[in-house]
Amino acid sequence: QVQLVESGGGLVQAGGSRRLSCAASGRIFSINAMGWYRQAPGKQRELVATITTGGGTKYGDSVGGRFTISRDNAKNMVYLQMNSLKLEDTAVYYCNALILRDSILRTYWGQGTQVTVSS
Repeated sequence: QVQLVESGGGLVQAGGSRRLSCAASGRIFSINAMGWYRQAPGKQRELVATITTGGGTKYGDSVGGRFTISRDNAKNMVYLQMNSLKLEDTAVYYCNALILRDSILRTYWGQGTQVTVSS
């Protein structure tokens, strides 16, 4: 069993900051890319940021320059530092990871953590 558990969501004022964390646990041989996606009410899930094992990053168009993704390979964790938050950043944020387990490479998702930005 592999689990991804997000934490750090909550209510934050516009212009503020928030840090999300995601921990992967279970029988994991290795983790390739990790990332964050988000889904706002009535909208499709969209890319926020991804990071490779080597630290290469990619950001969605709407968050570049404000959000920073990082990871700790030793702890199987990925983080999302969110600065200069806007009302439109309100969404459920999901962690995902491409994990090799029992010789099978597949994507796993967390249950999501709500981030609400208020004016």
